[in-house]
Amino acid sequence: MTTMDTLSHWRLDRDPDGLARLTFDRAGSAVNALSADTMAELAVVLDALDAAPPAGLIIQSGKATGFIVGADVNEFASLDTPEQARGLIARGWNLFNRLAAVRYPTLALIQGHCLGGGLELALACRYRLVADQPGTSLALPEVMLGIFPGWGGMLRLPQVIGAPAALDMMLTGRGADARRAAALGLADARVPPRLLQAAARQMVLSKKPPRRARGIGAWANRWPFKALVASRARKQIAAKDPLGHYPAAPAIVTIWEKHGGNALQAPDLIDAIISSDTARNLLRVFRLQERLKANGKQTGVTPASHVHVVGAGTMGGDIAAWCAYKGLTVTLQDQDMARIAPAIERAATLYARRLKDPRLVRAALDRLIPDPTGGGVPRADIIIEAISEQPEAKRALYASLEPRMKADALLATNTSSLSLETLRSGLARPERLVGIHFFNPVAKMPLVEVVHAEGDSGEATARACAFVGQIDKLALPVKSAPGFLVNAVLAPYMLQAMRSVDDGMAPETVDAAMVEFGMPMGPLELADTVGLDIARAAGEQLAGGAEPPRCLAERLARGDLGKKSGKGFYAWRDGKPVKQGTAVKSGAASLGGDHHATTGAPAGLAQRLIQPLVDATLERVQSGVVADADSADAGVIFGTGFAPFTGGPLHYQASHAWRSSKPAHAE
Repeated sequence: MTTMDTLSHWRLDRDPDGLARLTFDRAGSAVNALSADTMAELAVVLDALDAAPPAGLIIQSGKATGFIVGADVNEFASLDTPEQARGLIARGWNLFNRLAAVRYPTLALIQGHCLGGGLELALACRYRLVADQPGTSLALPEVMLGIFPGWGGMLRLPQVIGAPAALDMMLTGRGADARRAAALGLADARVPPRLLQAAARQMVLSKKPPRRARGIGAWANRWPFKALVASRARKQIAAKDPLGHYPAAPAIVTIWEKHGGNALQAPDLIDAIISSDTARNLLRVFRLQERLKANGKQTGVTPASHVHVVGAGTMGGDIAAWCAYKGLTVTLQDQDMARIAPAIERAATLYARRLKDPRLVRAALDRLIPDPTGGGVPRADIIIEAISEQPEAKRALYASLEPRMKADALLATNTSSLSLETLRSGLARPERLVGIHFFNPVAKMPLVEVVHAEGDSGEATARACAFVGQIDKLALPVKSAPGFLVNAVLAPYMLQAMRSVDDGMAPETVDAAMVEFGMPMGPLELADTVGLDIARAAGEQLAGGAEPPRCLAERLARGDLGKKSGKGFYAWRDGKPVKQGTAVKSGAASLGGDHHATTGAPAGLAQRLIQPLVDATLERVQSGVVADADSADAGVIFGTGFAPFTGGPLHYQASHAWRSSKPAHAE
C-alpha cells in the first residue's frame, strides 16, 4: 500500500508558514505523464492534505521538459473493453473533481508543455501561472488522437475562457503560448521565470476569486445560447469532415452541450470513440510521430548555432527564415540584395503572424542576416545549399564553399531529386555532404527527409537528424534514390489523377473523390500548388520513359504552370483555386458503391487513384529507401498529409485487404 513515505512520483514539501509545494517528477521517465500509478499516488497526497490542510498548495513539475504532457498514451492503447475505457475516464474525472473541491487554495505553476490531462489537472486548480518564455504551451489535443478530454476539460475549460474559445481549442487541438493563455484568461498571469516562485506564493495566498468567463463567452455556456453555439460548431465540423472520418469532434460538442462536459453520462459515446478504428489509427500516428521526433534526439551531437543558407528563393529563403525563427543565427546568401530582399519580407510576415510581440519579431529578423558575399561560410556549423536543380551548378558551388568551411561543418543539399553520389563528385570530403530535404511551405510542413548514401558511416546523418530536431521538424532518414520517399510516392499518384483527366474526367471530380477519402487536398490541386513544371520533372524521373499525361503536356505548352502562373488545372484567384460543382457531401463512399451524388465520381475512383501511391510506398520499403513500413507510413503522412485516420498507406492497405477478405457473415 502506497503511503506518503513511499511515494515514487510526487514530493510534498511544507513551508513554515503552512504553504505546501507538490512536485511531480515521474520516476523512470524524461517527461511527466499521468498514469494509473501516478494518479493513485496523487490521491494519497490529497488524503494527507485533507488530514492537515495547508494554507495553500502549489503544484509544479520537477522535470526540465515541462509541466505534464498528458495522460500515458500506452494506457489508452491497452484498453480492450468498454468497461476499461469507462474506468480510465472515471479515474481522472473523480480525482480532478476532488482536487477542484479542496478547502484550501491551489495553483498550477506551469513551465513548458501543459497538455491534455496536464491541463485538466491545472484547470482543477483555483489559479494558474505560466512561465513567460518560449516553449510554454497549454492545449487539449485529445481530438488529434481521436478521443476527447474526459477528465474535466470539457466541463472546466468553457467555464474559464468561455464556450467559443474552449470549443475552438478542443476541436482543433491547438495550443496557447504564455501570451495567448493570459489573454484568454486560461492563465491568471504570465511571469518571467525568475519570478515564478515568488509570484506563485503571492497568488495562491491572495484569496482572489477564481477566473471565470465573462460576457458573450459566459452566456454561451447557458441555454438557449448553448444550443446555438453547439449547432454552429457542428456545422463547422461537418464542413471540414463531411463523411465523419473523425467522430471525436462531434462527440466533444455533444458531451459539452447535453452532458455538462461529463463523458460518464454518455457511455455509448465513450464506447464508440475509444473502440473506433480512427482512435486506434490516430494513436498509431502519434507513436509514429514520436518515433520521428526520436530521430532528432541524437546523443553526443553539439547543437548548431549558426546556419548559412545559399539560395534565397522560395525554399532557401523560407528555410533560412524558419531557422532564425527557431533561435539560430542565419546568414542568407544569393547573388545580390535584390534576390535576398523578398525572402526577408516573407520572413517578416511569418514572424509577425507567429510571434505577435514586435520585440520578438525584431529579434528574429536580427538573427536573419543578408549575406550576398558569403561571409558567414567560415563561421557556420551547417551550410544548406538550396539553388536550382542543376548538378553542375551545385558542384561548382560546393567547390567554392568547401575550402572556406570549418573543419567540422556539415554541408547539406536541399535537392528534391538529385542523388548524393552525383553531387559528391569532386569534393575533398564527400562524406560530409548530406541531403536535408524540406517541403513547401517550410513553416507548415513538419517532415524533413535526411538523405544518406549507400555505405555512409552514419555520423553526418546523425548530425543532420539532430539539426532537424533542433528546429522542431520531424527527421526521416532515407537512402539516396530517385525521389527519395515523398516525391517518389506523390509522382505516380498525381500522374494517375492526370490520366483520369485524359480519360475525360473533370479535375473537380478527381479531387473531390480524394478529399472525400480524407486527403487535405486533391492530387490535381496539389500539382497546381507544387507547379506543373516541377510535377513533370518528378514524373519524368520516375516514369521510366513513359509519355507524360496529355493534359499535363497541353497545359505546359500553354505556359499554364499552376498556382504560380495563375492557371493550371484550375484558375487561381487570391491564392485559391476556382472550382465548379465540388461540394462534397455525405453520400456514396468513394471506395465503392454508386456514383457520387454531387461530383459524378465513378465507384472505386479513390481506390484507383491511391493505389499507385500505396504501391510506390511498398516499393520504397522493399528497396531499402526507408527502414521499414512504419517509417514509410510516417513519412507519407507527415510529408504529404495522407489521411491520418487511416494510419498510413501501408497500414490502410493491410487493414482494407483484411476487411475485404473477411466472409460476409463476419461483418
